[in-house]
Amino acid sequence: MRTTIASVLLMLGQAAFAAESVLTQSQAQEYLFDAARAGRSELVTDLLKAGTPIDATNAAGYSALILAAYSGRLDTVDTLLRAGANPDLGDGRGNTALMGAIFKGEEAVALRLLADPRTTVDARNRAGQTAAMFAALFGRQRLIDELAARGADLGAADAAGMTPLKLAQQQGNAALAQRIGELAQTAVASP
Repeated sequence: MRTTIASVLLMLGQAAFAAESVLTQSQAQEYLFDAARAGRSELVTDLLKAGTPIDATNAAGYSALILAAYSGRLDTVDTLLRAGANPDLGDGRGNTALMGAIFKGEEAVALRLLADPRTTVDARNRAGQTAAMFAALFGRQRLIDELAARGADLGAADAAGMTPLKLAQQQGNAALAQRIGELAQTAVASP
């Protein structure tokens, strides 16, 4: 059964707005953000079908995809990506959905984002940081391996001169630092 905007609003607990048949674009975007954060994929789909812009952002620059990724909502991330959400759209600081998922330790979400060919693995935030730097900083070895497999530049430095290797060393993560060194050497050795 197709969900109407009124039933979407009722499901979100907004009975006062449910009586109205028309939402402002701003209201629809807020409901999209709430649905993405809550993992309500069916509501996300209905709001998108009703014309809510998929890559709209809130005041902090968060898109529905960033909110779903940060909240660990794998199904909703998948729904948004299949609907055409831009995986490289950054928030107010330039952090992408992939960076947010890595920061929060949402490995399955990060892997889903990496599986999307539109995801730029070396996208940079305003501080010049990449997803590999986030993975190194937070000790996410599996994600370092996946990023390297997708061609991430493990030698890239941010605005402060920090590389994934330096970040792993700074965190005292010798095993990860060794792995990054191995991956970087393999990348250099490969034509």
